[in-house]
Amino acid sequence: MGSTLVHELLVFMLAVFVGFQLIAKVPSVLHTPLMSATNAIHGVIVIGALVVCATAKGPVELTIGALGVFFGTLNVVGGYVVTDRMLEMFRSKQREEKGQP
Repeated sequence: MGSTLVHELLVFMLAVFVGFQLIAKVPSVLHTPLMSATNAIHGVIVIGALVVCATAKGPVELTIGALGVFFGTLNVVGGYVVTDRMLEMFRSKQREEKGQP
């Protein structure tokens, strides 16, 4: 049991490190399109967290699943809000060019 937990924590820490390194290398101009493109991935994370909640055998698994649903939902909603704000900036420029208010 303890060895499995150590391996899972090691994989999690490596995933966080690799993910941080990958995102740090992306130019700031591409962060918003990258976030909007990953909304589907966050949707899969939410579904996976719901499966974890449904098959939870104890309070720890249920808590981890609930946190996964919460944070995954925050990512999905935040991605759509940022994408909508970005698109709104382009819409207002197009209206000004056509002479519309």
